[in-house]
Amino acid sequence: MTTPDESCSQPVWARPDAFAEAGEGWGWVDRKGNRHPCRDFEDLTESIIGDAGARVDMVWTPKGPNLVLPEELPELLPALKEARLRWAEWEIEEGRRQMLIFGVFFVGFLTYSLIAKQKLMAFGPLGLTLLLFLILGFIPWYQGMKRRKRARMAIEGQLEPDVEGLRFETWLQHQRAPYTRLLLVTLGVVGLVQVVGPGNLLSDVRTAGLTKVNGAAADWWRLATAPFLHGHWLHFLMNASALAYLGRRVELLARWPHMVIVFVLAAWVGGEASARFLPGPSIGASGGIIGLLGFLMVFESMHPALVPDSVRRRLLAGLVMTAAIGMVGYRFVDNWAHGGGLVAGMAYALIVFPKSSSAKRPDQTTGDRYAGYAALAVCAAAAAWAVQLLLSAGG
Repeated sequence: MTTPDESCSQPVWARPDAFAEAGEGWGWVDRKGNRHPCRDFEDLTESIIGDAGARVDMVWTPKGPNLVLPEELPELLPALKEARLRWAEWEIEEGRRQMLIFGVFFVGFLTYSLIAKQKLMAFGPLGLTLLLFLILGFIPWYQGMKRRKRARMAIEGQLEPDVEGLRFETWLQHQRAPYTRLLLVTLGVVGLVQVVGPGNLLSDVRTAGLTKVNGAAADWWRLATAPFLHGHWLHFLMNASALAYLGRRVELLARWPHMVIVFVLAAWVGGEASARFLPGPSIGASGGIIGLLGFLMVFESMHPALVPDSVRRRLLAGLVMTAAIGMVGYRFVDNWAHGGGLVAGMAYALIVFPKSSSAKRPDQTTGDRYAGYAALAVCAAAAAWAVQLLLSAGG
């Protein structure tokens, strides 16, 4: 069924009523959804320049009935640019601090491994510290440097804000995505059992992980249970944050059944690729998650009116970052599962969705819903089986 807001030639995120109704007078909304009324325009400007600047999500004025982005109001841009520059400086300093911390740990582990005459990358903490240096230090520092450059160019009048991209991302975060949340909760439940259950990581992997024999999964059902297991808290947090964003984007643009179907299909195909080309055991949902990324890259290219160009290009940046992490941590990252999941997600989008120039999101059919429910049942059964195996792992 098509709703009235879908019949417009504009994508839903670009419509004037895409966001909630505004309040009276002036004010701003923080990233948690709390509203902060202001006395007048000067008070709103001071709030943006002050400590609240980094927390301003949306604003309202007497000029319009709905909330808008601060970047959409030319009179707020000077204050906003100053606040964004200060936020970028903080991000750069925080990235430097994390690089220093994990750099010291890396040198320490490297020194120990040389003294102990161990293989460098085989010494677990060494590779993990290098990944933390990259994820928590270098990447935030690099992003801060880019934001500072853009902020300075904006202050000098050389760069206008990407209003379309900002509006899409803000709309995306303000929408409900219950099926993505359900999948996250399922992963969280299995992760909690891993933490409080009787087993340890080694026994968990042996019991429910993707162990392999002669280029195939040791048991076929491990292709379903292994994606719900994770090696440590960082592994889980990285996958959960990626799933929260990519799953929401697929659910809202292509409808929820395809989000679940792509996750299950890509996780399975990624597991098959891992079993054939990587002899060691594997766990984690990243095959299914990279499948969602591949799906979006193809789907959004085939539906260019749905998403701004700048936002589509960020998916490629995400793929490049994933590849870089895979190269640095190749002894800890299952790149074959990533590659298999990526191909599966891209192929699904090519086969299922025809190319379209419409700004309307695809309709959800009865067949889509039935297939989605079947995929949800697979996820529920796999997670339940994984929990049962984990609870018996320490026996």
